[in-house]
Amino acid sequence: MRLPEINYHHLRLFFEVARCGSLRSAAVSLNLSSPTISSQIKALEDELDKKLFDRSGRGLKITPSGQLVMERAAEIFSMGTEMVRSLNGLGSTRSMRLNIGITDSLPKLVAWRLIRPAFESFPELHLSCAEGHSQELLGQLASGRLDVVLSDEAAPSSLPVKAFSHLLGESPVVFCAAPALAKRLSQNFPASLKEAPTLLPASRTAWRHEIERWFDSHRIRPRIVAEFDDAALMKTAAADGLGLAPIAAAVLDEAVDRYGLVPIGRPVRCGFSCYLITLERAMRHPAVAVIAGASKQVFKQKPREKLRKRVS
Repeated sequence: MRLPEINYHHLRLFFEVARCGSLRSAAVSLNLSSPTISSQIKALEDELDKKLFDRSGRGLKITPSGQLVMERAAEIFSMGTEMVRSLNGLGSTRSMRLNIGITDSLPKLVAWRLIRPAFESFPELHLSCAEGHSQELLGQLASGRLDVVLSDEAAPSSLPVKAFSHLLGESPVVFCAAPALAKRLSQNFPASLKEAPTLLPASRTAWRHEIERWFDSHRIRPRIVAEFDDAALMKTAAADGLGLAPIAAAVLDEAVDRYGLVPIGRPVRCGFSCYLITLERAMRHPAVAVIAGASKQVFKQKPREKLRKRVS
């Protein structure tokens, strides 16, 4: 298969239009006419055999292919600037870049504890974080827009490209609530959770399925009052007294300190697994390797002294 030749002048014009948001603004910036720019972007689309803009309706809307081309063009032009700087002895301003996707069901305190050591190892790291549903992020990984995805479940075998799911660790859960509710539910735990107002992760998530299995095994039917895609919002609602919420034992201390929640009982085995998903078996990106190495410390359970009991 013969790959198309790229006209970098056409690519620059496309990049400026995508960056400015309109032909008119780009024409002013480049001191060119709108018809000239439009015809050369059309030539680029013909070269690539891809639609870069959706021209239906008013204005220009960038397509998924256009978004990918824009991101890669930014890297190309950045490298060109670095080349000129180096030739003139001005030194490099390039930073290591990591594009990482984080599923919305993964607690962000866990994600940040995994990512933070990468900044400590590489102070020049430029991080781009995308949050969304697992399927959406895996699609971006497959298209090359993401380097890695942090998820609470492994990549499905139905993914159009081969992906590798590296298990970083597993964490049990501690149910927590605002002080008044926690005091009431602490007696006769876990039977006290029957009909208790409960906040849970969204029903489609692997973590939710684990919690429901644990409830079933203990014949507990809580009163579910709210479900959340965002674990931080779930903690905020719990702190406001709406109901009890599951907290990963791996980040219990920080979550309790930040939100003022109180643990109800001992850690229970209905936690979540955390996976680092890549398109390569080997973790070639240096920052990704650091994240994988940090996982041992993150998932080393260190709950408060009063919670250091056997996991049920």
